[in-house]
Amino acid sequence: MSEATAHDPVKIGIVSISDRASSGVYEDKGLPALKDWLTSALKNPITFEPRLIPDEQDTISATLIALVDAGCSLVLTTGGTGPAPRDVTPEATLAVAHKEMPGFGEQMRRISQHFVPTAILSRQVAVVRGQSLIINLPGQPKAIAETLEGLKDDDGQQLVPGIFAAVPYCIDLIGGPYLETHDAVCKAFRPKSAIRQPKA
Repeated sequence: MSEATAHDPVKIGIVSISDRASSGVYEDKGLPALKDWLTSALKNPITFEPRLIPDEQDTISATLIALVDAGCSLVLTTGGTGPAPRDVTPEATLAVAHKEMPGFGEQMRRISQHFVPTAILSRQVAVVRGQSLIINLPGQPKAIAETLEGLKDDDGQQLVPGIFAAVPYCIDLIGGPYLETHDAVCKAFRPKSAIRQPKA
């Protein structure tokens, strides 16, 4: 059995939220950054559902609902999480939530504070809707990778865990596919009782 068929397929929604990028003022860098990181981190075959939308709360909420309804087990957004008037991604995300998962936002800010003091201005949230996990990520590609992977020392040892280490087990718990990661990028954590034995 090939590696591609040994792992559960997963559908992932990736949403870049930007007035200017969605109107063509500048090139969107959020969607490529999300796609590149997820492709490098996951062993699973991935079907991406990309969306590039403006900072409109109703549009963001409707997009998130549509992606969940389309079978996305994971939805990652980038952009619109600061304190500016047009930054409404957290509000739009909380509006569609069945459960809030505050630990994700707390850890993202903890990681980002190692790089910039303005990390305390970010308002990223994560929620569960049905059998889907929705996470708001920062707007910059570098910050996206940092918060997903965490911090490592010069020898590659983990100093601060990234948020993605907890994503596969969270998706297990809400009834989604079994996600497996490449440890060199991000080592997923599961209790021993939740680890699936390799298929023969």
